[in-house]
Amino acid sequence: MNGASGIYTGYFGLNERPFSLVPDPEFLFWSAQHRKAYTMLEYGVMTRAPITLISGEVGAGKTTLLLQLLRSLDDDVTVGMIANAHSGDRGELIRWVLQALSQPVGPGDTYVDMFHQFQQFMVDEYAAGRRVMLVFDEAQNLSRESLEELRMFTNINSNKDELLQLVLVGQPELRDTVRRPDLTQFAQRITASFHIPAMDAPTVRAYIAHRLKVAGAGAMLFDEPACLMIHSATRGVPRLVNQLCDLSMVYTFTENRKRVVPNVVRQVLGDGVFFAGGAYVLREPVR
Repeated sequence: MNGASGIYTGYFGLNERPFSLVPDPEFLFWSAQHRKAYTMLEYGVMTRAPITLISGEVGAGKTTLLLQLLRSLDDDVTVGMIANAHSGDRGELIRWVLQALSQPVGPGDTYVDMFHQFQQFMVDEYAAGRRVMLVFDEAQNLSRESLEELRMFTNINSNKDELLQLVLVGQPELRDTVRRPDLTQFAQRITASFHIPAMDAPTVRAYIAHRLKVAGAGAMLFDEPACLMIHSATRGVPRLVNQLCDLSMVYTFTENRKRVVPNVVRQVLGDGVFFAGGAYVLREPVR
């Protein structure tokens, strides 16, 4: 059954797997909440906000939105992407930043050396008509000290022009962290912010239909009760919806069915092959 997900595409008349777990802007589903989140990202970029913060549960689609944003940026923005950021010793953060900006860092460079190099890089980019943006994915892993260090980075400016923008994307605990009293100065620099909630049941159905259409489906392959069960089991988290839908299509393929029905979804859940990071709750009984 492990190879079935690669076989069922032809069986269902699809061009590709509709529910891959790899973030792909081509499959981006513009729910009302994702549109708001993306608008806030664009607003932060356009207004040169010192700090833009987007939060959401694991698998809420944050990284996909981020990839879409990066694809849309003009050439006058120099981006440094720091994925899976985490807390480290003093000097580690500035080293990550320089490496993300493709700047050489020597093993013996001191913090003062690296900060001077970073500052000069931003001044040089500004002189060339470019601005620097640092994007941190999984930013909830940054410590209070690292966040404060990032705030200090945003103080580097030229006359009235700020040379650096920060975009922080992370799980809900990131928002909780920046609300701490000892990070008040950091929070005051956040001028664009949005939290992506989980999808409701109608949005999950529309999400499934959208991804199927992008993958080449000529019809909706999940019936309504199956969509309701998927919403209940995944709590509306896109990554979990993808996982459960993919497995449900595998099971549907092995049973020579042409449409995903509740009994198939129930089999996936009952066989224990779907891991939702916690107990699933079926709020819609299937009769």
